[in-house]
Amino acid sequence: MLQAILVGELETLFLVSQVLSKSLNLQETLSKVMEVLDDRVGLERGLVGLVPPDQNELVIYALCGVPDLEAGDIRYQPGEGVVGEVMRRGSSLILHKITDDPRFLGRLGIYDTKRPFIGVPILSGDEVLGVFAAQPSSSHRELLGERARFLEMVANLIGQSVRLSREVERERKALREERDQLKRTVRGQFGFDNIIGHSFPMRQVFEQVRQVAKWNTTVLIRGETGTGKELIANSIHYNSPRARGPFVKLNCAALPENLLESELFGHEKGAFTGAVSQRQGRFEQADKGTLFLDEIGEVSAGFQAKLLRVLQEGELERVGGSRTIKINVRVVAATHRDLEADVEQGLFREDLYYRLNVMPIFMPTLRERLEDVPDIANFLLNKIATAQERPLSITDSALRVLMHHSWPGNVRELENCLERAAVMSEDGIIDRDQVLLTGIDEQVMGSHGGQIDLGDDNLDERERVIAALEQAGWVQAKAARLLGMTPRQISYRIQTLNIRVKQL
Repeated sequence: MLQAILVGELETLFLVSQVLSKSLNLQETLSKVMEVLDDRVGLERGLVGLVPPDQNELVIYALCGVPDLEAGDIRYQPGEGVVGEVMRRGSSLILHKITDDPRFLGRLGIYDTKRPFIGVPILSGDEVLGVFAAQPSSSHRELLGERARFLEMVANLIGQSVRLSREVERERKALREERDQLKRTVRGQFGFDNIIGHSFPMRQVFEQVRQVAKWNTTVLIRGETGTGKELIANSIHYNSPRARGPFVKLNCAALPENLLESELFGHEKGAFTGAVSQRQGRFEQADKGTLFLDEIGEVSAGFQAKLLRVLQEGELERVGGSRTIKINVRVVAATHRDLEADVEQGLFREDLYYRLNVMPIFMPTLRERLEDVPDIANFLLNKIATAQERPLSITDSALRVLMHHSWPGNVRELENCLERAAVMSEDGIIDRDQVLLTGIDEQVMGSHGGQIDLGDDNLDERERVIAALEQAGWVQAKAARLLGMTPRQISYRIQTLNIRVKQL
């Protein structure tokens, strides 16, 4: 009889190990383990309780015949009942008749009061991870010790699964926290609040981006080079429902047409010399996300037709392939070109133009939002300071020079100017002189965007008025008294000398 029991236990151990290896869902696998033990070796009314990390109570995870048990519904304190006693002592407990022990509470209502009871700890070294208990179908005293040893072997297998499950959960939690941190970083980097600009033209852009980000509409970002078109594309993606998907970008002007086709659509192995393996293109890589096509106006007429098909049909074929591949991609394109003129001249397909120009966003030039220059300059200066590994600052007089330049190269030109000025500043303080040494002329923009050169007299007068305003805390009436002027006179000076009044 004992031999038959040992053979059955060996086969059951194998089945238990298979069950535990199939899933890391502890509640599901532990319930199946209870069923196997009941069916195969007559260990009935099985129970598994686990001690959650950083807690000191036992939570019942699985009860034989109770598959819908919610973990946490039943709990035991150390020493509470026979189950809690096994947890407290950290060693096996064998009862020849469960009701003979005064600690038996009968809370679960599942035990046969005339049967034996065996409870064993689930251990990890000296740490008690939980309790595994069952009632043998046979009450033969000489077999109870063997049954207890078998339960201890099953408990060891359960313990390994618990340790693995918790280790995986810890790793998942760490990954989730890292993912959430990265999302916060990305949203901070590409969120609306991170795009510098309080001028009216930029506020209009922000409102357009907020509205269009909600939908899958194709967007065409228009504007001169250096106006921040890629930053807007990033903001559209990371503030859209596709933010969890990939954001893939490609500068269409950076590749010749033959490489551009392979780069966007992918290629099959052997499609051309050097195609040693199959490769996904940018469209496939951006599936369920956003594809940013910068400098879209630079692609040839022949390639425009291929691009149009993808935008219209949402499908493509890899270079050298014949299989049609469906894609789900939102396209955000950008260009500095006058596409309307290119359409008129036959350089850009009219149908592709209308396909791309569903929602145009026009980026203002830096000279159209000079009031944003101080904020942008300080942002760029922090970036340069990080690269140079030293603190950098800029004086108000230097900022005034920057605000009186037309900036044909927009933000990129401003960044280059500041970097040159920083290089020439030994103490890290960028003053008016360092800015002027970079080749920037101090000019004032006229009401129609034209430039007005300031003579030396006007420059001196401007400096005098600004100095008085700064001393007066930008209170015009107080500054007027310091200069011996009337409030109307200083207001006129501020207007004619194009002085940007600070709001304190």
